[in-house]
Amino acid sequence: MTTNKKIRVCVAGATGWAGSELCRGIVLTDDLELVSAVSRTNANKDLNAVLNLSHDKNIPIFGTIEEALSVPCDVLVDYTKPDIAKHQVLTAIHQGVHVVIGTSGLSDADYEEINSIAQKKKKAVLAVGNFAISVVLLNKFAEMAAKYMPNWEIIDYASDRKIDSPSGSTLELANRLSKVRESVKTVAIEDTKGVKETRGADINGMQVHAVRLPGFVIALETIFGLEDEKLTIKHEAGNSAKPYVQGALLAIRKVGTFTGLKRGLDSVMDFND
Repeated sequence: MTTNKKIRVCVAGATGWAGSELCRGIVLTDDLELVSAVSRTNANKDLNAVLNLSHDKNIPIFGTIEEALSVPCDVLVDYTKPDIAKHQVLTAIHQGVHVVIGTSGLSDADYEEINSIAQKKKKAVLAVGNFAISVVLLNKFAEMAAKYMPNWEIIDYASDRKIDSPSGSTLELANRLSKVRESVKTVAIEDTKGVKETRGADINGMQVHAVRLPGFVIALETIFGLEDEKLTIKHEAGNSAKPYVQGALLAIRKVGTFTGLKRGLDSVMDFND
């Protein structure tokens, strides 16, 4: 991606909760250009009219990613659902487009396949479970704590309407912590007396508990324990999608600076600044 022209962006899921807020953010920038959108429920409309954007150019909405990529773009941002996200990501890579994944629910195996194809096509994919800066910091702090506190569990909170479990934020955190070490279990799960499932699911060597209830939007908590002490690191999100916009804009700007797959917004951030 060159730096002397605007980065052309297509947003899939552009009229959804997070996608619509990102679109509003993109049109306010000087270095990004929103050129197309994907939304099955609003296909063949102008995104300006649907979202009431203050933009002077028509932004066509398409029903499929194949149609949307007929408009030349540099970056696809996918904010859809896990059952279609992988198809959209791979389609974009094959079309020579970098991808920012904001959709949760893709597996480690999905990411391995995406990375392999991105490497072959010399394209970049940045998968971010959560674009909020507070989540970036939670991940960093949790990695630091895991080096010194070997016992921990993760609790994943979300709305009762969220269909994927655990969330992308939780999967990303579990993946990162697994690279530090596997969480120590004083009593092995298979030795649990009673209902073993109450101990949560084993993801990358650590126990993860998912709560789905009305009143939650997204929250993520990592609890570390040592004898006579514990450390809790928690992120909580409100009803607005605005906290995710600046992180997503940063991801769009950075995704063309490498080849293959990177996971986590912090992978393209410089914490030494």
